[in-house]
Amino acid sequence: MNFFRGVMGGQAAGPQPSGAETIHKLCDRVASSTLLEDRRDAVRALKSLSKKYRMEVGTQAMDHLINILQTDRSDSEILGYALDTLYNILCNDEEEEQDENAQKQSDDLGAQFTEQFVQDPEHVTLLLTLLEEFDFHVRWPGVKLLTTLLKNQGVQVQGIILVSPMGVSRLMDLLADSREVIRNDGLLLLQQLTKSNAAIQKIVAFENAFERLLDIITEEGSSDGGIVVEDCLLLLLNLLKNNSSNQNFFKEGSYIQRMKPWFEIGDDNSGWSAQKVTNLHLMLQLVRVMVSPVNSPGATSSCQKSMYQCGLLQQLCTILMATGVPADILTETINTVSEVIRGSQVNQDYFASVNAPSNPPRPAIVVLLMSMVNERQPFVLRCAVLYCFQCFLYKNQKGQGEIVATLLPSTIDANSISAGQLLCGGLFSVDSLSNWCAAVALAHSLQDNLTQKEQLLRVQLATSLGKPPVSLLQQCTNILSQGSKVQTRVGLLMLLCTWINNCPIAVTHFLHNQENVPFLTAQISENLGEDERLVQGLCALLLGICIYYNDNSLENNTKDKLKQLIEKRIGKENFVEKLGFITKHELYSRAAQKPQPVFLSPEQMLFDHEFTKLVKELEGVITKAVHKSNEEEKKEEEVKKTLEQHDNIVTRYKELIREQDTQIQELKEQVGSMSSQSEQMQTTVTQQLSQIQQHKDQYNILKLKLGKDSQPNSQGEGSQVNGLQTEELTQLREEVEELCKQRALLQTQLGDKDTLKSSLTSETAESSAGGSDDTEMLKELEGLRSRVQSQLAEINQMKSERQELLRRAEAGSSEAVSSSDGAVDAAKMAEVESRLAAQTTEMERLKGEAQSLSESRAELDQQLAAATSTVAILQTEKAKLQSEVQDSKKEQDDLLMLLADQDQKIHSLKQKLKDLGETVDDEDDLDCRDQTDEDYEDEDED
Repeated sequence: MNFFRGVMGGQAAGPQPSGAETIHKLCDRVASSTLLEDRRDAVRALKSLSKKYRMEVGTQAMDHLINILQTDRSDSEILGYALDTLYNILCNDEEEEQDENAQKQSDDLGAQFTEQFVQDPEHVTLLLTLLEEFDFHVRWPGVKLLTTLLKNQGVQVQGIILVSPMGVSRLMDLLADSREVIRNDGLLLLQQLTKSNAAIQKIVAFENAFERLLDIITEEGSSDGGIVVEDCLLLLLNLLKNNSSNQNFFKEGSYIQRMKPWFEIGDDNSGWSAQKVTNLHLMLQLVRVMVSPVNSPGATSSCQKSMYQCGLLQQLCTILMATGVPADILTETINTVSEVIRGSQVNQDYFASVNAPSNPPRPAIVVLLMSMVNERQPFVLRCAVLYCFQCFLYKNQKGQGEIVATLLPSTIDANSISAGQLLCGGLFSVDSLSNWCAAVALAHSLQDNLTQKEQLLRVQLATSLGKPPVSLLQQCTNILSQGSKVQTRVGLLMLLCTWINNCPIAVTHFLHNQENVPFLTAQISENLGEDERLVQGLCALLLGICIYYNDNSLENNTKDKLKQLIEKRIGKENFVEKLGFITKHELYSRAAQKPQPVFLSPEQMLFDHEFTKLVKELEGVITKAVHKSNEEEKKEEEVKKTLEQHDNIVTRYKELIREQDTQIQELKEQVGSMSSQSEQMQTTVTQQLSQIQQHKDQYNILKLKLGKDSQPNSQGEGSQVNGLQTEELTQLREEVEELCKQRALLQTQLGDKDTLKSSLTSETAESSAGGSDDTEMLKELEGLRSRVQSQLAEINQMKSERQELLRRAEAGSSEAVSSSDGAVDAAKMAEVESRLAAQTTEMERLKGEAQSLSESRAELDQQLAAATSTVAILQTEKAKLQSEVQDSKKEQDDLLMLLADQDQKIHSLKQKLKDLGETVDDEDDLDCRDQTDEDYEDEDED
């Protein structure tokens, strides 16, 4: 123990050993001591020396310390000392100030020891196992050590933890620790663990991380909380940024609704601490991550909808219009609102209805535009307002129309400031940044909206007193020709290119001014400095649009004359080279990356994101349009017309076939329903036939009984016969009533069948597909009619037999009864006869109805014949149309053969020119022709 007293305690007599020697002796004691206390004291001594002698302890003691972690698991104190010592060796954080060289050496040393430690994955697995210990002296240094490993060798340690069983789950348990120190350091550990690793991010998210983190943020006071809230927000950003799976899980878990209380600020906004500003800034970034333009459109749209429904957008707009909000929070809020409304019609409509709390109230858009064109506002704030205006108009034709309408003479209100007035004021301001922002904002009001491009041509501006007003288009070109700053000219040129793009009327208005084309050609042909090259490229783009979308309505500025002018004044190759200056500019690629305008300084604000997409779309087509000859253009137009005609024919056939398929399907369904109804009717008829047979049997029995009782033997026998006759008459009366009901039922069924036949006949006139099924149905109807007629015959037979029976009964009654009884029986017989007469009348009417059925059958036969002729006419027309299609295909094949022959001739002529030593530049022509041939082949395959 004297040895440890010498190391840990006061001075010992004699020469003192060096640090390396002391560390060597301590390592020997750790390796060779059998007593736990001796090993614990030695590790404690190494811990005290590990910061001062980091190199020596790391090189000599690391293996011994790892061995302690493996063997002395039962003693938490020695484990804590070992973990602290390893942390001091690997950690690069130094409290005292060091120069750059010393700090770099320290970082390299920590990286070297970390690499040595993680060479064996079992060491990291051992560390994960130790984190399960609840003892504070083991768990806390273990968390710090693993965090250091992730900082120094993140990718390698992430891979080890990812394949370790329950590795991520053990680390997630740290968030549930009741000791705040461990929980807070666990947040730092998870931040390092989830950096740039989508697989671990998904596992952490599905370990209920969102729920736990949001609970911690709420417990700590949301935006008013401390550094713990910041750590939770940073971890949430790691989990959600560029991870569509976690974003969807966050939205489906209804966690977006839990973000709304974060942005509930009080009326008194004077107390904004630095930590609150940081927290709110991260919260706004978290909202932007969910609706970022780089996300898939479907996911972004769904999140935007949820944010509107839960009131989050409304809360953000409240912050936007509040007073006393710090400038950086206001800027980030504007950017957040921009992306929440971008491309969402509902959110854009709500934003348009937001008013600023002023007297009188003004729309939020007007207030923001006032900040954008105000040169005294911060640069980042003006960029944010421009981005907000762009997002408000993105895919929002309704909003574009409202903005342009504020510039039209019929809607201008002199008593209020409108968005259009602010844009015009900024467009013609002396501040070049205001010119650029206003031009870009106005261009977004016209983006992909032909109607508003034409409406903006009506705008007239009063330049000065005593002079007539000029159009907005003319004023833009006037300022452009005056030679203002580069930023102003670039903005105006982008506005003009967007305006006249895909709008022949605007092109005509632009070319109508005789000064515009000479100005553009002069700008393009001059050899200017580097700063003017971008302006030359934009002028070339503007002139190219005038060629490509020219409708040849102006005789002096047709496509041919403009191309001839380029060839004489500029040269085609020089024109294409100047056009390429746009995409070669260093700021072009930066603006093309994302929609938000992010610039380090106002001087770098030259390109707009949407305009870069327009340049990419037009550069190739303008180059081809300039190089094409008149003959090639005419041929292409003819080919386009031919292809359009073929497309129209194919479209008509497709529509006809689609209609026929629909009709056939409907007829099949109707035939199926009619077949089922026919089966039901057949079942009903079968049941009725069985009932009639039963009545016939009963009638035969009754007839036999009456035949036996008709012999007059005595008065008593006569009375018995008379009694039997009364009962039988009652039974006959009931049978007659039953037959009347059956007749009414048959009549109703026959009427329904006639209705179905009429419907089938009308449908058969439209299509012949169901002809065979209709014939079978008519056969079934004919069979039903024959059965009904047979039933009528049987009923007539029964009627005649009943009459005979009544006659015989009357004869027997007159001989067997007295005069008084005979009077009663005569009355009964009269009643029976009247009912039988009524039944006879009904039967006659049924015969008449059967006759009408026969007549309807004849009409149905005529209708079927007409339907057959109509089907034959349709088939004839179809065959005629098919022959026309074949003729069109043959004409197209002939045209392709002619084009191939012409191409072969041109190729042979060019080869001869090459053989004669002439230089032939035909790459563009060949490319154009190859593209045309591919289009032909694709169309032929279709």
